[in-house]
Amino acid sequence: MSILIQNIKELIQVEEKPRLKVAGKEMANLKTIKNAWLLIEGDRIKEFGRMSEPYKYDKKNAKIRIIDATGKMVFPSFCDSHTHLVYAGSREIEYIDKIRGLSYEEIARRGGGILNSAKRVHESSEESLVKESMTRLNEIIMSGTGAVEIKSGYGLSVEDELKILRVIKKLQTLSPLTIIPTFLGAHAIPEEFKGKQREFVDLVINEMIPQVVAENLSDYIDVFCDRGFFTVEDTDRMLNAGMKFGLRPKIHANELDYSGGIQVGVKYHALSVDHLEYTGEDEIQCLKGTETMPTILPGAAFFLGMEYAPARKMIDAGLPVALASDFNPGSAPSGNMQFILSMACIKYQMLPQEAIHAVTLNGAYAMGLSEEYGSICCGKKANLFITVPIPSYEFMPYSFGNNKVETVILNGKVIKE
Repeated sequence: MSILIQNIKELIQVEEKPRLKVAGKEMANLKTIKNAWLLIEGDRIKEFGRMSEPYKYDKKNAKIRIIDATGKMVFPSFCDSHTHLVYAGSREIEYIDKIRGLSYEEIARRGGGILNSAKRVHESSEESLVKESMTRLNEIIMSGTGAVEIKSGYGLSVEDELKILRVIKKLQTLSPLTIIPTFLGAHAIPEEFKGKQREFVDLVINEMIPQVVAENLSDYIDVFCDRGFFTVEDTDRMLNAGMKFGLRPKIHANELDYSGGIQVGVKYHALSVDHLEYTGEDEIQCLKGTETMPTILPGAAFFLGMEYAPARKMIDAGLPVALASDFNPGSAPSGNMQFILSMACIKYQMLPQEAIHAVTLNGAYAMGLSEEYGSICCGKKANLFITVPIPSYEFMPYSFGNNKVETVILNGKVIKE
């Protein structure tokens, strides 16, 4: 069945020719069409235009569904390029420890943090992880997300890392979301490897990576390169090994310090470097002219009370910027990309136009998906949402805390209305 959306108050993020990403000053230019229509055929955007030149269709044709969007806007679905949403249980007790003044690193040293989640994953079955994760996936669909990356990293052993990646593979078959799996075996040092970090890195290289590739569980490899986690040298070894098996790098970098993670990511042509709270002039210059997408995770910085990444400086220097939720149980227990959009404007001094690019097209780029996702363009996947009646697209980041998504269309099918 085809879908024709008519009387759209404003069609957002329109492209005549598809772009892979948007950088620098161009991020402030957001093309829209007021009083528009959009036609979907199969799972693709077929055509769009102005209501002054409406699409001609046979009103007796039962194979076309008409949706009236009077007073409402149509956006491309959010593309959330960094989550860890396959996990077991929650960690609100650590949240209380944080309120009492303990730092992220102090909580980790007490057996909390990533190690806590790893223990729970180890004790959980694949079936229970699938069930919990499907609930989270359905939640983010309802707030407008259409594509999401899910990282492993709460396994920290060969068996449990493979368990998480198999769960992600199962989720790909169950959910209408487009899901990108990423292998993050090097998320933290397991308790049994304390003082033997090199041995754990050897385990990632010699056992985890070959088995992940043998089972075709991921196209990407990630490493947490930061103070107290993995060094530049560790990261260099693991990325090099992963690339020999065909895994493209993505990096957790500079969340806790100037770690060198950005530089090693660029060295290995990482698709993205993520977090970036500690990003100075050297890091910005290193990123210029590269294929690597700087990706900021506002939810984690907000939840942990950390320094905010210098998004404004990055954009003014000509860089692209993506924004993602970092949905995880310890530092960002929310996958709501509407909130991330608001954070971009409230805390990062990004214009609404820049923020919209960051959560759509640039987010899609950070997952290797921007040829088919992230904008309204003929031939791209029909992943979009229709808002409730709103006065302007600037209202999306302005009105934080409430769900402004009314109808969700994924792969050309109405999922929510």
